[in-house]
Amino acid sequence: MSYWFNVKTGQVEAHDDPGRAQGGDLMGPYETETEASGALESARKRTEEWDEAERREREWETGDADSNRSDNNPLNG
Repeated sequence: MSYWFNVKTGQVEAHDDPGRAQGGDLMGPYETETEASGALESARKRTEEWDEAERREREWETGDADSNRSDNNPLNG
């Protein structure tokens, strides 16, 4: 069975629940209720990992880890 996390209500909803929300309020599917209940924490961790990967890529490209630009060519303004 699949489970979903409803970001609007903060509740876990089962796939076969006739009252399950539809669309943009749901994160999932997850294989277990426990995984679904940790959806926001999992998403936060993935976002932090992606942000760090982007920072490392900027540092490699520009030599400056704090750079907000990935292109240091002044002609690209």
